[in-house]
Amino acid sequence: MGPPRRRDENWFTGIYADQYPHIVRYGQRRLGDPEASAELAQEVFVIAWRRRAEVPDHTLPWLYGVARRLLANHWRARRAAPDVLPIGDVERLWEPVSAGPEATVAVTDLRTALSTLTDLDQEILRLVGWEELTVSEAARVLGCTRTTAAVRLHRARGRLTAAITARTARPAARPAPARS
Repeated sequence: MGPPRRRDENWFTGIYADQYPHIVRYGQRRLGDPEASAELAQEVFVIAWRRRAEVPDHTLPWLYGVARRLLANHWRARRAAPDVLPIGDVERLWEPVSAGPEATVAVTDLRTALSTLTDLDQEILRLVGWEELTVSEAARVLGCTRTTAAVRLHRARGRLTAAITARTARPAARPAPARS
């Protein structure tokens, strides 16, 4: 197995270079503000340096977990003092992959449906969908077992599907009243 890797500046520089863009994108998807996202990433890496002995070899899920906890603290503070700063405009992060009215409607329906879910449902879906983590990695971020994360993901997907279906279901056309 060999001796453990040294957690020195070279180690830190390597994980910083590899993982910084992922952490910034994680923040942008949740905050919608590039500056706030970069600040979040900096805080994550300050904590990673301070706690470098605890950082596992597969660093990204651990870093996402730190970012998630920092954001939770941020949002708790905002609830306590709601007039701090606006989170920003996240609309520009929801660009449709393909052009056309159908794609725009689908993105709008998805965004609306996603916003009806609980924070935990949204987070598990984002970790697996946006951040492209495995269920095991998402479990590490959320601080739960793989089985619990798999159940949460399954249930969140079901609730998202139901919300999308409810959103896109059009009321049946009613027959015109008979004229006499």
